[in-house]
Amino acid sequence: MIRKPVRALIAAAALAITSAVALPAAASADSFYSYDGSAPLSSYAPGTVLKTRTLTYHVFGFPTPVQATQLLYRTADAQGNPTANVTSVVRNPLSNNGKAVSYQSAYDSLDPADAPSRAIAGDVRLGGVLPNAESLLIAPALALGYSVVIPDTEGPTADFAAGPEYGKTTLDSIRAATHASGTGMTESTKFGLLGYSGGAIATGWASAIAGSYAPEVEKNLVGFAEGGVLVDPAHNLKYVGGSPVWSGVIPMALIGVSRSYGIDLKPYASEYGLKVLAELEHASIVNALGHYPGLTWQKLVKPEYADPDSVPPFVDAVNKVNIGSAATPSIPGFIAQASNGALEGTVSNEPGIGGGDGVMVAGDVRALANQYCDTGNTSIKYTQYDALSHATAVPAWAPAAIAWLNDRFAGKAAPSSCGHIPPGNSLEPEQHTGS
Repeated sequence: MIRKPVRALIAAAALAITSAVALPAAASADSFYSYDGSAPLSSYAPGTVLKTRTLTYHVFGFPTPVQATQLLYRTADAQGNPTANVTSVVRNPLSNNGKAVSYQSAYDSLDPADAPSRAIAGDVRLGGVLPNAESLLIAPALALGYSVVIPDTEGPTADFAAGPEYGKTTLDSIRAATHASGTGMTESTKFGLLGYSGGAIATGWASAIAGSYAPEVEKNLVGFAEGGVLVDPAHNLKYVGGSPVWSGVIPMALIGVSRSYGIDLKPYASEYGLKVLAELEHASIVNALGHYPGLTWQKLVKPEYADPDSVPPFVDAVNKVNIGSAATPSIPGFIAQASNGALEGTVSNEPGIGGGDGVMVAGDVRALANQYCDTGNTSIKYTQYDALSHATAVPAWAPAAIAWLNDRFAGKAAPSSCGHIPPGNSLEPEQHTGS
């Protein structure tokens, strides 16, 4: 039976989604997000809790009966510099079973004000539509008795698409949640990782780097469940180029990854490219989807840089965020990917890339799953939704992912697709073609 607070959260989410278009956009200035301690951040261990507050969980600005504890904690950016980030802990009010789900949001924004913690606190913004709507995905985990931790995966500067940073913020969020008082969690709490699309970036990278970055967290991870997976961004650049809907994600990813690694791509940009980069510098994905139909890399850069691999900073950046070059997770995984991108207007005939779900490349995801199997993790379940696209696959993926995690928490043996996953693309790093 679904408990009353969770049922209320589901109802509030459904009502708020239908009412969202009438709500004003506002983001509060909030000192909670700033570290104001006297000691340097570098003096704290990753995951150290710096501030704590408890507030009402909001959906599109509407308060619900659910309470959330928010933590400001020490983590690190893509380059290893210490930063202060926020995570939100929703404790199941009627259960403390030592199990929790870390839910990684697909908020996909270059503005930190669009982070899920802001939406939970009551801010209402166009860029916050996704984390608000995701309350419908969080509620089932609460209904099953799990507490839920929701990190602001992109960090305090919203470094969109910077996978290694997403992984650190996610793992340090778990550290913080298990160290803080009032969360009902301890260092022995078992965690499952869950995320779709942008949330899959964090889920996948956290799984891949857990062994080296947070081994004490890794030992308590029961598995990762992800869908709509970004693997090799250099391939996605070509796949979505010219798309009527998804091509706007190209400049967003370029901005986010460049920001995270301190790279300046402006010297390579065309006049039009500079205009687009300026327009999207602090934008959400809702500002980009469908707003730049037909956009390609070639339209963003000067003619002499028509080949992306001729730009050394680009090659360096995309290789750093290619999860195909990261370690194989040691924990079981459920990986799902749709492949009918034509439903969302994306049709690609690029050699070596093939089709996808509209934004993610199915051949890359199959290659990653096979790579995990071939390098020792045979507890990988792969599912491909051939009739669905990126957005339309969510209703199929979400219940399957929750059910898969529920079985891992129950101690059941993880199913395996290894040996039965069709081949995919090469995930080899890009090579610089210039002199």
